[in-house]
Amino acid sequence: MLSDTHEDLRAQVRAFAESEITPRIPRMENSGDIETGLVKDMGARGWIGVTIPTAYGGMGAGHEAKTVVVDELSLHSAAMGAAAQASILGVAKIDHFGTEEQKREWLPPIAEGTLLPTIAVTEAESGGHVLGMASTARRKGRGWVLDGRKVFVGNSAIGHLHGVVVRTGEGPGGLTAFLVEHDRKGVSAPPHPPRIGLKGFSFGELHLDAVHVSDSHRIGDIGDGLAVAYSSSVLYGRLNLGAVALGILRATLAQTTAFISGRDRITGLGVVRDRLGDITAHVKMAELAVYHAARSLDRGEPCDQDLITAKLHAVEAAQHATRLGMRTHGATGLLTSVPMERFHRDALCLEPPAGTSDIQRHRLAEEALTPGRHRPWSQRFARPLTPAPAPAPDTLLAHTA
Repeated sequence: MLSDTHEDLRAQVRAFAESEITPRIPRMENSGDIETGLVKDMGARGWIGVTIPTAYGGMGAGHEAKTVVVDELSLHSAAMGAAAQASILGVAKIDHFGTEEQKREWLPPIAEGTLLPTIAVTEAESGGHVLGMASTARRKGRGWVLDGRKVFVGNSAIGHLHGVVVRTGEGPGGLTAFLVEHDRKGVSAPPHPPRIGLKGFSFGELHLDAVHVSDSHRIGDIGDGLAVAYSSSVLYGRLNLGAVALGILRATLAQTTAFISGRDRITGLGVVRDRLGDITAHVKMAELAVYHAARSLDRGEPCDQDLITAKLHAVEAAQHATRLGMRTHGATGLLTSVPMERFHRDALCLEPPAGTSDIQRHRLAEEALTPGRHRPWSQRFARPLTPAPAPAPDTLLAHTA
């Protein structure tokens, strides 16, 4: 159950989505062009800075508020939910590893929506294997020269400040992160190839050709690149994508319910009702998983496993539910004038980012077999927003007995 404050925020996002996003969806779908104006409008409303502390001009509202924003946007357009979360994700590296100087320079313009951040980690040859990256940074005088190619960078075409993780040495300690402005010499974002879903959202390549940056553009210490990448993915990326998937699930439920309700011939069919019940259960379970993880993060609790589970369950539930929705719509679902096929295509795009479902299961199994092997990222970067809930009465009695 959301607080009144979060319900008010949801209402604001809904009003924006209905008036500004929904009318533009046909154009985004038909042209495949990257939508730039809407992301700027969302930034101007402060939503990209939802987790940025108020000391730097942000909302300071935490991860539950962020989840509300992304969830509601994605109910109307998963592409725009994905675009919002990609720039919110770009905040993480500065928040977690930035110096006070870097935070004061970069966070205020992000909070006011005039600067869109990204994070660029993945490469074509290494994929999800972060340590396999080949992009490099080499010392030159007091600065660095960066070379390489990054792929599937959220908001690659419209981002202003790229957080790039590259290799500066050998092994796990040989990765380092840098902030690189989009208009710096040697930085380019090639045109997008066609893609099956999330049309209007930019997730393309970033090329770095002899890009010179000063050492003040380094985020964290030399060798912190792996931690920058993993902490961003675990604490922001997985929950963000779970919220996008939840929005798709809620849209699927609404669309399928409306389709069935208008057709008396199939309303009473058991198989149809089973599908609708299954979709409803997926929505409820994903909502519980996603918002529980967000609230745990806001309380400063160790919750890496919850964040992994939120992404894993919500994304797989969205893919399954949209398939059920497509079956229920029959041939009608094949029409591009009916949004069901868009929901299904969009859901398929959510599995690879921040680790595929196989990777999420591997992480969960790793923790089950060797508990405490890794210190939780949620514990390392805990910044409680709300106090932990009071113990239940029976728990209090147990402690005083």
